[in-house]
Amino acid sequence: MGLFDKIFGKKQQQESLDQGLQKTREGFFGKIAKAIAGKNSIDEEVLDEVENALVSADVGISTTVKIIQQLEERVSKDKYLHASELNNLIKEEIQHILISAPQNNAYVNYELPVGYKPHIILVVGVNGVGKTTTIGKLAHNFSLAGKSVLLGAADTFRAAAIDQLTVWSERTNVPIVKKEMGSDPASVAYDTVISGVAKNADVILIDTAGRLHNKAHLMEELSKIKRVIQKVIPDAPHEVLLVLDGSTGQNALEQARHFTAATEVTALAITKLDGTAKGGVVIAIADQFKIPVKFIGVGEQATDLLVFDKQDFVNGLFQLK
Repeated sequence: MGLFDKIFGKKQQQESLDQGLQKTREGFFGKIAKAIAGKNSIDEEVLDEVENALVSADVGISTTVKIIQQLEERVSKDKYLHASELNNLIKEEIQHILISAPQNNAYVNYELPVGYKPHIILVVGVNGVGKTTTIGKLAHNFSLAGKSVLLGAADTFRAAAIDQLTVWSERTNVPIVKKEMGSDPASVAYDTVISGVAKNADVILIDTAGRLHNKAHLMEELSKIKRVIQKVIPDAPHEVLLVLDGSTGQNALEQARHFTAATEVTALAITKLDGTAKGGVVIAIADQFKIPVKFIGVGEQATDLLVFDKQDFVNGLFQLK
């Protein structure tokens, strides 16, 4: 059992996830319960209602179609399926989608992958998705797990981003490398990595500008940051983490498309799932992008940023113990 797990155990993490998915669960299963009320079998009308419920939860058209097609095949094969079995059927199909997605076991209990020190995580995403807050929560949780952390404030386009990350630095007692607004982001990133090596840091978290500018400018800026930090550590960054706001539903998918086209994203963090009934977007993202979801945000507390576990997510969605 890791230090983080001792401080914030498996049971507490599942409870936090259950609470964070409450709005999605109630909205989704409320519609399912209404669809099967008084039904003795799963008919076309029931499947239409399931489809509407999935779309409403922002599972997305493409992923919803896959689930419905599989349900139709099951119903066609087993002619006498009872409506009461529907939840289990949907659960099985969602599990299948998540299992088919890339595996994530890199940060269990906020342990770091072996072989990189410092482990450098470049964090990207548009303004307003909770990017800087996510970095602060990551710093807090890695610290809880006994890791030495360094922050780099390379989002120099907004003074507020530098100030916000500084607040998290002070709150978590984690050092930060920063310059004045308008400084070259690559220069900040370079100085951060130099400092991290000197401090023998375990993990470096580098914030980047969240402007939704055109793909060419985004690619150029991120490429420059990568080039300068590779002068210090040739195989860095070891993770490019894209932060998405789960409450925006399908807009999160569009942001993922833009960023994956502009740079090599290796991991996803989906935030604000507790404030929305659109938690199904996690399923859509897992289905449509071959990039693992590694963190999800289900509350305001730093420890509500959870390492994503597929089975725990399904349990939280269906509230199964």
